[in-house]
Amino acid sequence: MFGKSIKLFSLFGFDVKIDISWLVLAFLITWSLAQGLFPYYFKDLSSATYWWMGIFGAIGLFFSIIFHELSHSLVARNFGLPIKGITLFVFGGVAHMEEEPPSAKAEFLMAIAGPVSSVVLGIIFYILRTVGRITWPLSVTGVLGYLAFINWILAGFNLLPAFPLDGGRVLRSVL
Repeated sequence: MFGKSIKLFSLFGFDVKIDISWLVLAFLITWSLAQGLFPYYFKDLSSATYWWMGIFGAIGLFFSIIFHELSHSLVARNFGLPIKGITLFVFGGVAHMEEEPPSAKAEFLMAIAGPVSSVVLGIIFYILRTVGRITWPLSVTGVLGYLAFINWILAGFNLLPAFPLDGGRVLRSVL
């Protein structure tokens, strides 16, 4: 991507790496959540609480992007396509494919898998937030609400019909 990447772990046989550029983005996300979004929507919490919410919000986004890219990778593997791994970088994440999809159907299913997984993850976070509102602290349900919303935004953005976004690949597969 932009520079050196660090292998974090392997998941289902895929190496998950993080580009150094993502560390800058992670800090900016944490800072904007802790100093902007969470204090605006959740009044009267301590500064430390906002920072913890920002940290967990950024970590949740990190794993949400990995889940999104992992969905692409698992569908690609199902079609026999080799995937080198997943890398997170400043603009999001990418599953490194060594070959193009063998058919329009394969490309469609691979492309749509990411946004569908983000929508499902958003629903799960929303359900947890809703159920947790009864007894969990506002800081926990606030982060869960953010993760629900950001996953739906991630799905919607990725469905824009512009290549190389998922929506562009979906459009290419149906044309």
